[in-house]
Amino acid sequence: MNDKKIKLFADGLKIDQFDIDFGVEVDGYTFNPSIFKNHGAKDYLNYSKELVSKSKNKPISLEVFADSKDQMVEQAKILNDLGNNIFVKIPITYTNQKYTTDVLEILVKNKIQINLTAIFTHSQIKRVLPILKDTQTILSVFAGRIYDSGVDASKTMQEICDYVNDKSDCEVLWASPRMPYDYISATNVGAKIITMQPDQIKKIKLFGKNLDDYSLETVKQFFDDANSSGFKI
Repeated sequence: MNDKKIKLFADGLKIDQFDIDFGVEVDGYTFNPSIFKNHGAKDYLNYSKELVSKSKNKPISLEVFADSKDQMVEQAKILNDLGNNIFVKIPITYTNQKYTTDVLEILVKNKIQINLTAIFTHSQIKRVLPILKDTQTILSVFAGRIYDSGVDASKTMQEICDYVNDKSDCEVLWASPRMPYDYISATNVGAKIITMQPDQIKKIKLFGKNLDDYSLETVKQFFDDANSSGFKI
């Protein structure tokens, strides 16, 4: 951890969590409409402005939620105007499963930084990379959800990272991690960024912990919890 080879973005921080010392440097932030809903945000734009004000000019990804080209471009421009550290998150497809390539072409032309999100397959990457290859677009591949489907995401991510790193200036982001070890997996396959939720980031400080000590701590935890609960058999 003293020689980081991958950028760490915090996913879904609440307003009061930006000043937490996670024990490791946070390089940026990611958000989506579902996170805003879970945070209880009532005004999408005002909440975005609050988050940007806490970001300390580090990269922050904010997502559009329109489902048509014109509205998506309009929302992207509004979000982009919130700061020079904004990456506008664009879904890989519309809800009808047609690619958002028409939006990507306009945003690239307007030099708007993009975080292309909800990517699951190498074929999706191949479809959009010709448009994005000369930009520093973030390509958010949902490794965790790929694992959820019973597929070995590390193999998919290795294939995607090799392809993107060889053919473009884009950066692959390992999204939706399921455990802290995904930080290591993301590094090993050549991803440039990983986004993790606060509880996952906190556990990174456990890397290198002596497993015998960890075992004993676990035994004592169960023992103390049983005693404090007054359990009897």
